[in-house]
Amino acid sequence: MAMHRREFLQVLAAAAAAGFALDSPDLLAAQGGGGAGKFYDLPRFGNVSLLHFTDCHAQLSPIYFREPSVNLGLGAALGKAPHLVGEHLLKAFRIKPGTAEAHAFTYLDFAQAAKTYGKIGGFAHLATLVKQLRASRPGSLLLDGGDTWQGSATALWSRGQDMVDASKLLGVDIMTGHWEFTLGHQRVEEIVAKDFAGKIEFLAQNVKTSDFGDPVFKPYTLREMNGVPVAIIGQAFPYTPIANPRWMVPEWTFGIQEEEMQKVVDEARAKGAQVVVVLSHNGMDVDLKMATRVTGIDAILGGHTHDGVPAPSIVKNSGGQTLVINSGSNGKFLSVLDFDVSVGKGTGKIQGYRYKLLPVFANLLQADPAMAAHIEKVRAPYQDKLAEKLAVSEGLLYRRGNFNGSWDQLILDAMLEVKGADIAFSPGFRWGTTILPGQTITMEHLMDQTAITYPWSTLTEMSAETIKTILEDVGDNLFNPDPYYQQGGDMVRVGGMTYTCDPNARMGSRINDMRLNGKPLEAGKTYKVAGWAPVAEGAKGEPIWDVVARYLRDKKTIAPRKLNMPKLVGMAGNPGMQV
Repeated sequence: MAMHRREFLQVLAAAAAAGFALDSPDLLAAQGGGGAGKFYDLPRFGNVSLLHFTDCHAQLSPIYFREPSVNLGLGAALGKAPHLVGEHLLKAFRIKPGTAEAHAFTYLDFAQAAKTYGKIGGFAHLATLVKQLRASRPGSLLLDGGDTWQGSATALWSRGQDMVDASKLLGVDIMTGHWEFTLGHQRVEEIVAKDFAGKIEFLAQNVKTSDFGDPVFKPYTLREMNGVPVAIIGQAFPYTPIANPRWMVPEWTFGIQEEEMQKVVDEARAKGAQVVVVLSHNGMDVDLKMATRVTGIDAILGGHTHDGVPAPSIVKNSGGQTLVINSGSNGKFLSVLDFDVSVGKGTGKIQGYRYKLLPVFANLLQADPAMAAHIEKVRAPYQDKLAEKLAVSEGLLYRRGNFNGSWDQLILDAMLEVKGADIAFSPGFRWGTTILPGQTITMEHLMDQTAITYPWSTLTEMSAETIKTILEDVGDNLFNPDPYYQQGGDMVRVGGMTYTCDPNARMGSRINDMRLNGKPLEAGKTYKVAGWAPVAEGAKGEPIWDVVARYLRDKKTIAPRKLNMPKLVGMAGNPGMQV
């Protein structure tokens, strides 16, 4: 719950007196007059306006969310967005340290800054910002990049209905998807055909039937905005049947489908589109490559990798240039992209653009009454269960980073103890809210980390060879030099075992020196390995949230986690790493 404005001003004043650098003029102005004020004062530019959010992961209420301290860029991606963290990011985008924006875009001084600036996101506060921006931008479109119907307890228990209704109330015009598909193809088709009919278009040019290759969803839409025909093309997550259970979408094919994308762009242009935008869930590195190879796209509004990048990457190609934009995650940001397009016979050229990625600070935006009422209504039946107090965390718990996070470590530690395992694996998921030191961990917080439709925990006997193969395979998904072979997750989190990782090495040679209790894993021996989120059909086991909840209830107090990180080779000085 957001604090009152007077309380927030007092907190800011106390923080400034303690020497914590604040951009107080903008923040103080934002508190005046009962509105969002100067901080969200974004004058209209041009005649085509697109608002974009992505990867909110069903977070209806304001939360804390820490950005990564490890987001490695290799080869051509070294030192470039999105592979910049901390001070490197601030310097690259000329953001003043100690400001509200520095807090929003980096992990620096996170716990202290979070206490100062408060929680971010929340659909009621996002709704207020959307309405404010739309009031000055007639005809603007609100685009949702996907990963909307998954990530919270209420989304899981309502099969996404809480988020579907919230999206309609928010005024979303167009969306694409990824985790949506883990509700199963029948549920997705039901929502698109019934709930979204006449309200929200679900687009995906790269989802086809496996038998005849027919489009499952509409590939693009053509909208007129202030006299300008604008095409929006949908691009769902290409690797859905690999990264998530195939059996949930058995009759659909996915993939990047670059040649098909070019055909769709050309078709939209032939039908008169003067602005072409791709609403993508590829991940930013894939978008950057696609922008070099597909011509005629003016902007790619992307998601999946949760990168909050303050400015567009401008990518040159044989047809001109494409803006590549990523809008963060968890409802933390809202992108505003304005184009100035000449109108009239023989015109239709983009004369210029303006872009801003706005952090959604709950303390700076009044809650929209209608959205707040919806949120209260959908949470009411589950309130007691959500509010169950499991333990108190003495340290910062976060999930985000190439190799591990303290929330991930807590899940690993719980599996090792509860399952009686030698080694534990936890998926490299990027979603999950942050807990501040001293904060109580509730069942809702735990579900924020684990709420999926295939939550089964497992205990498997594995050889050292199998363990290495798994780590090598996931490592290649993350560090393959060709972005089209990167599936966009982070490295599997590993508990109980140490290892060395050389991200620049070839497939099969990145993982070495695997040790358990200081001793090398033995080739002829098997080890008990705990895990969760199996993609195989028919997998069973205790839901992971029950495993971790039992651990938390038993401990009652959770000491700061010591991260089990691999020893990295060749990464010294990488601007995507500050630890």
